[in-house]
Amino acid sequence: MDRLKLVLQYFQSNSESISNGICIVLALVSVKLYTSFDFNCPCLPQYNKLYSLGVMIVPPVIFFFLGVLVNRHTGVMMDEWLRPAGNRPKNPAVVKYLFSAMIQRALLAPMVWILVTLLDGKIFICAFSVSVDPALFSGAPNNTGLDMTKIMAKVPCKEDVIFRNSSFRKAVSRYVRCYSQAVGWSILLLLILLGALGRLVKPCFDDHAKFLQTRYWSNYLDVEQRLFDETCVLHARDFARKCVVQFFEDMREDTILHLPHPPFFAVIREDLEDEEERLHGITKQEQVDQLLNKWYYSKPELDVTRFAYKPQPCVTWEDCEGRTLYSDL
Repeated sequence: MDRLKLVLQYFQSNSESISNGICIVLALVSVKLYTSFDFNCPCLPQYNKLYSLGVMIVPPVIFFFLGVLVNRHTGVMMDEWLRPAGNRPKNPAVVKYLFSAMIQRALLAPMVWILVTLLDGKIFICAFSVSVDPALFSGAPNNTGLDMTKIMAKVPCKEDVIFRNSSFRKAVSRYVRCYSQAVGWSILLLLILLGALGRLVKPCFDDHAKFLQTRYWSNYLDVEQRLFDETCVLHARDFARKCVVQFFEDMREDTILHLPHPPFFAVIREDLEDEEERLHGITKQEQVDQLLNKWYYSKPELDVTRFAYKPQPCVTWEDCEGRTLYSDL
């Protein structure tokens, strides 16, 4: 149980871990769907290969686009690629890194589906049983009135009457399944070798310092977008609360009530002041639209040495002739 909690905490630690977790879930879903999928070969020469290739290709394509859709790197990459330059220049290396991370994660579930189908072999038997030379095996049924092409197309259908008490179908199925598993294990070995070579060779040709910079700024873009969304939600909540309170205050009749001073009035006043502070002076729809427009077209520079300017109220005392006597901050 403790290990399960550690795994869940890892997948909830940051968006990259969440993306990894989603891709692993998609891969497990693909395996579960294949094991529960009732594969029925048409057992017709003109449809076997088409049906089998459709089962082997269409689900991986669906899983690939689903992986692209649920991957957070997709949205961050598109925002960075399509946004106007503004005050912040674009970094093509960051876009390339996000694209590579998105593709790698989106390909996990499709590759699992293809490998499972190849190692299982049923789809491969349905697609290529017609291509097998029947002369390699003994016991071929030749008294059925069908040509050999149609007989070979019925090999995946073990319940067919022409293969009753015949070892011919089992021999052909084992033969094709061996080829299917050989292709599956070869693809798996090739992927592992490519991954190992990529890990070993890439540091020899790439500048590791630039890679760290690219990874840092890609994580920054993700964190910045999440913080901006959270800040927008908080500002919208305070803005809506203020609008609702003003609406009900405007509905009150102008009456004068003489009430004792409540002891918690100072607390209420502090809450109102905190709400005004959270609004950051953005109190009109035009100001909000202008602020969001400025964020999109001209994002702020990546420089935190400049402190945000906060206007201070200033009261100037003048005499009857308009001359300044002194000022209070």
